[in-house]
Amino acid sequence: MSIKLVPFQPMHFQQLMEAVTSADFLMQWAGPTFDYPLTYEQLENYRTMAEEPNASARIYTAVDIKSGSPAGHIALGQIDLKNRSARIGKVLIHEHWRGRGAAGIMINEILAIAFQELRLHRVSLGVFDFNTPAIAVYEKAGFQKEGLLRDIRKAGESYWSLWEMSILEEEWIK
Repeated sequence: MSIKLVPFQPMHFQQLMEAVTSADFLMQWAGPTFDYPLTYEQLENYRTMAEEPNASARIYTAVDIKSGSPAGHIALGQIDLKNRSARIGKVLIHEHWRGRGAAGIMINEILAIAFQELRLHRVSLGVFDFNTPAIAVYEKAGFQKEGLLRDIRKAGESYWSLWEMSILEEEWIK
C-alpha cells in the first residue's frame, strides 16, 4: 500500500463530512474543534487557518498514490518552532482503509514532516482510552503514554478519558 500526504483541499471536504456520522464520532475525531454536523464553512475555515503566514498547523489528506482516492485525514498543529514541538490531531482513517496499515503509514509520514522537515524535538497527541487500535498504532510508531486525563470530555451523558502520548526525535523509528 502506498499512501502520501497532500495538503487538505476543498475537494476532500465531502468525503470527510460523510465520514463523520455522529456528534460522538466528531468528538472522538476532532475534540471540541467543530460542531456537528460538519459543514463546508467549518472545513474551509479550518483549512485556511493553516494557509496563513506563520501558521502553526499543517493539515493533510492521505491519498492512495495509485488511485488518488482519499484514505484519511491528519493534522500537525500547535507547531512551536522555538520549543521544537507540535501536536498530532484529527486523525481519521476512512472506513475502506481501516485495518490495512494506512494509519501507521500516515503517522510515519507526519512524523517525517515533524522531525525531518520541521526539525522538531517532540510531538504529542491525545487519544481516548477506548480507542485501542489507535493506541496500538501510536505505540508501534514509538509514542509513549505520559498520563491519563480522566473524564476530560463529555459526550452525551458519558465522560471520556484521554491518554496523553508523545515521541521524541531520538525515539522515532524511521
